[in-house]
Amino acid sequence: QLQASGGGFVQTGGSLTLSCAASGRTLSDYSVGWFRQAPGKEREFVGVISRSGDSITRANFVKGRFTISRDNAKNTVFMQMSSLNPEDTGVYYCAADRVYRTSAAAYQYWGQGTQVTVSS
Repeated sequence: QLQASGGGFVQTGGSLTLSCAASGRTLSDYSVGWFRQAPGKEREFVGVISRSGDSITRANFVKGRFTISRDNAKNTVFMQMSSLNPEDTGVYYCAADRVYRTSAAAYQYWGQGTQVTVSS
């Protein structure tokens, strides 16, 4: 089971750190992706980190603003978000799969999302 947390309400330019914690599963066996879904829009890829943490791929719209990391000893993946703007508003989800991928449809396990709201 995956659980995303850390969302909240921030003003433009603010920061948040999201966490994705796993229970009943060894997260180091999986690549972990982050996705988000804004109201009325499709779920979109934000970033993915490999099992070891050596490889990270991020969507162009978050490069330089979002950092993804993981602590396998704590069975947790983090996404530090800075310079947030209203277009970043949405529900953020983490997902795990044994294969490193950017397509949401391919992920095997999903956590419940956490809401991020950025005010202008």
